[in-house]
Amino acid sequence: MSDEHQPDDQAQDHHPADAPDAPADEARDEPAPEEPTQPLAGWRLPESAEEPAVQPEGRAYGVGADEATSDLLAGPPPPPHRAPYGEPQHHPYGGQAPEQAAPTVPMQHQHPNPGWFGPGPYPPRPMYAAPPAPSRKVALWVWPAVACLALVVGILGGLAGGALQDELASQRGTNDNGLDGVRTRAAAPLDAENGSVAAVAQALLPSTVQIVAELDGQAGGATGSGFVLDSEGHVVTNNHVVASAAEGEGPILVIGQSGERLEATVVGRSPVYDLAVLHVDRADGLEPAALGASQALNVGESVVAFGAPLGLSQTVTSGIVSALNRPVTTSGESDDESSYINAVQTDAAINPGNSGGPLVNLAGEVVGVNSAIATTGGATRESGNIGVGFAIPIEQVRTTVDQILRTGKAEYPVIGAQVRTGGEPDAAGATITEVMPDTPASRAGLEADDVIVAVDDQPVSDGIALIVAIRTHLPGDTVEMSVVRGGEERVVEVELDGKVG
Repeated sequence: MSDEHQPDDQAQDHHPADAPDAPADEARDEPAPEEPTQPLAGWRLPESAEEPAVQPEGRAYGVGADEATSDLLAGPPPPPHRAPYGEPQHHPYGGQAPEQAAPTVPMQHQHPNPGWFGPGPYPPRPMYAAPPAPSRKVALWVWPAVACLALVVGILGGLAGGALQDELASQRGTNDNGLDGVRTRAAAPLDAENGSVAAVAQALLPSTVQIVAELDGQAGGATGSGFVLDSEGHVVTNNHVVASAAEGEGPILVIGQSGERLEATVVGRSPVYDLAVLHVDRADGLEPAALGASQALNVGESVVAFGAPLGLSQTVTSGIVSALNRPVTTSGESDDESSYINAVQTDAAINPGNSGGPLVNLAGEVVGVNSAIATTGGATRESGNIGVGFAIPIEQVRTTVDQILRTGKAEYPVIGAQVRTGGEPDAAGATITEVMPDTPASRAGLEADDVIVAVDDQPVSDGIALIVAIRTHLPGDTVEMSVVRGGEERVVEVELDGKVG
């Protein structure tokens, strides 16, 4: 047979009579289109051709169809059988070999496309569409779990953000739990029966500090004393020692026993009770003092005063308790800045510079804060010692310091009435001069010219004594007041209101 009839013979061999996708009669009647290039010499189609597979476009692989030659150039035929999902696929590009191996064809060199046996440039490997992955059903419990997890994460994130905001907004040195949230010294350092002032001095001097603050723009213009409250670096002193520096944001220094100078910030202060709380960052060298009880004191009992009188740091003086529950006032620029003290009176030498220092019993416990001294001209903090000094009871210190540690502010109780505070030495009580509307006094039925002679069981001699008696309570407390009106005495209950100061 001549060369020009060889392609027809090869095409005829590649068309089985029973091929379903290319009818035999049609393939025999129509001649195959002319090939663009000649096939390799000696090449023949396999005699056992399987049923042609169908491409995605619907064309059959193999010769004998309308586009036999172009399909042949497009790539090798697909595997004769597609296994269902989960079974191995048979194709010439990997996986398991087909049941009938392809015929061996002599070639001059190895083609990079192992499935291509035609002449000409190497066509790209045909791409077969992979079977779609089987769908996986998501369990019904997954979506509620995801929703719950998202809700929990959102809540935790909100709480963390709120906590961070509260932390950033909170005033430096405060504590939400007040005195319960700081490490104070609980036990007394000494036995109360030791009777040694020297032992008390040795125990308390490490807890006593000198305070130097700005006064009216002058650095170091105010000097005073204080004591270490806890291991967190809180220091208690008088408000009048640091008031000017706090208002002008001036520098405040705390000087310890060994002479270290620490910068301090004001946590909060109360002009009404003449108390302030400072905070220092480095409290390693400061030793907290133990807090006692002034209510356990007896008149005549020995006490020791600590401080820096006239700038002389680490000074110790001793004396006795001269009186208890002594009403004392120190005048400020306004009534809200005037300090009214239900004081512990002592003859221990107290001078300017002792203010804010601790008054201590023989067990080494702080029973008061030195605040004022008396002169022949009245109670003042400016003159020297004449043997009459006053200290704020430690019970009031505990209450006010606890409020400052919690919020940075302190509240004091009020009744909403004005009283006469002087000019009537023979008065038998506190005379009301004015009652403000919608106040505890008006709700209790108090009126102008009423005379209050007692608060609970404590006698009231004048207006200062009434204010001091009220301020020993807390806002929200209910007290009984004995009131004289028109010569008749009656008892009324008054629920105290609160005011910041």
